[in-house]
Amino acid sequence: MSDSTAYPSGGHFVDIHEVEEEEEDEDADADGITEMGDKAGQSDKRASGPNTRAVRLREMKRTYKGFGRQMSLETGFSAMNKEKKADKRSLVRSGRSLGVGERAASGEMKKGDFSRFMTKSSLSKQNSLIPMKKERAEGEAHSPEDREGAPDESINRSVPVGRYFAALRGPELDEVKDSEDILLPKDEKWPFLLRFPIGCFGICLGLSSQAILWRALATSPATKFLHIPPYINLVIWLLAVSVLLLVSLTYTLKFIFYFEAVRREYFHPVRVNFFFAPWVVCMFLALSAPPVLFPEPLHPAIWCAFMIPYFILELKIYGQWLSGGKRRLCKVANPSSHLSVVGNFVGAILAARVGWLEPAKFLWAVGFAHYMVLFVTLYQRLPTSEALPKELHPVYSMFIAAPSAASLAWEAIYGEFDGMSRNCYFTALFLYISLVVRISFFWGFKFSVAWWSYTFPMTTVSIATIKYAEHVPSGLSKGLALSLAAMSSTMVSVLLVSTLLHGFVWRTLFPNDLAIAITEKRHVKDKKPIKRGYDIRRWAKETHLPFVSSSDKVRDVDDEKAARPQEFGSGTSVNSILRR
Repeated sequence: MSDSTAYPSGGHFVDIHEVEEEEEDEDADADGITEMGDKAGQSDKRASGPNTRAVRLREMKRTYKGFGRQMSLETGFSAMNKEKKADKRSLVRSGRSLGVGERAASGEMKKGDFSRFMTKSSLSKQNSLIPMKKERAEGEAHSPEDREGAPDESINRSVPVGRYFAALRGPELDEVKDSEDILLPKDEKWPFLLRFPIGCFGICLGLSSQAILWRALATSPATKFLHIPPYINLVIWLLAVSVLLLVSLTYTLKFIFYFEAVRREYFHPVRVNFFFAPWVVCMFLALSAPPVLFPEPLHPAIWCAFMIPYFILELKIYGQWLSGGKRRLCKVANPSSHLSVVGNFVGAILAARVGWLEPAKFLWAVGFAHYMVLFVTLYQRLPTSEALPKELHPVYSMFIAAPSAASLAWEAIYGEFDGMSRNCYFTALFLYISLVVRISFFWGFKFSVAWWSYTFPMTTVSIATIKYAEHVPSGLSKGLALSLAAMSSTMVSVLLVSTLLHGFVWRTLFPNDLAIAITEKRHVKDKKPIKRGYDIRRWAKETHLPFVSSSDKVRDVDDEKAARPQEFGSGTSVNSILRR
């Protein structure tokens, strides 16, 4: 409320009390300032008088309702310009669940509600993107306050690839930074399918590649002196097939019941590459099939069944790399991207085994071309690319997978370990040595399922070394083949024991997968509270401006009018004098 008291000299004392706050948008504030200026300009042309001055002051009071005390009308306006309140749809930080926010406090969303990631919920939200006329009419009929509790549909949009790099950390970008909010509760265990990541196919990659290694050790002339029995290959192969069936069945259930979680993994810059893993594993198992169970040569239909799905997915990913956009190669390139390249060389080996040499050459050419581009992109780290987190250092072991697989594919196609095979092999061997000597490069990271994806590059370079020892027989080549094979098998054995302990004893193998629950946009921190009337004096002091109350200013005007009566009429308003 504001009262206007007339003084004998013609001045007025303005007393402005604190009033109740109301929500105003930034546009409304701007319109209010413009409207006030227009009304003030028009009022100068009208006849002045006590009633006119009171009306003008009431209009100014309605425009600015945040005044708390008597203050300078010049300095008070700029200090008391209210800022827009935070958007109600933004996630409010809480210690337990950063995705429930205010709606959880009001009881509108129950704790542990994972329906937003369920398949039925996702499909209904996709269908609701184009509402019917009746629904739009009903939505317009409700006021904004009635729609405050409605869930935010923007959380189900595709998360930009840059958000994953900015919000996540860890060996496979699987940990959320402390400054980020998530959409699901942190303080309770999620359903098992939501906690089951696509990276579990890395276990299958490690075991199936070991089956190929032990078959090579049992059948290669370079390691014939070891007299390795073939049943080791049979046991590992059966174990790899069992694990593949179990992991595939579990992830299929996740795809059926939690499609939104699978979709988010597909858009993840690291995990998208593991969608190639099931088909690479199948080709590994076909190449390592025990002769006891499969004495006949492989049928070409096997190659078609495994390579066609891989090739379709490859067209999608390579098209994103080539066509540009947010998922162009310089934006999403990371060491795990080699998985999308290795499958070309493995498919070329399998095509050569079934007798299709031309498709094998085609796949080798495609894989080698994309490997060179990916290698250069990762090696020089273009300034336009996303910064690779330090926690992604362990996946640098993927660098040795593609060249070693390329050397094996060339040898399978042309039947000899010639210059091209040796060039690829020596490149892989140098990268392997340069990474092994840097122990600190892979130190300080906790165990997770993603570590399994680091085993098959070591196994692949071991197999390539055995092939090299066959064509260049010497004590050095054979010793190197045995050393690399022993390191690879030791790594797989350690990871297998660790997986069993974490999965069945400690039950920490599958923690909450926070990486798929990040928000589409970064959480905006709350702005500083606006300055109230009682802060005006301190604000004026900090800005080195004199604090003048309205009563003091009115007295100054009275003194000025008394000193120069000829310039001021009896009906001159206080505001017009202040504007002078």
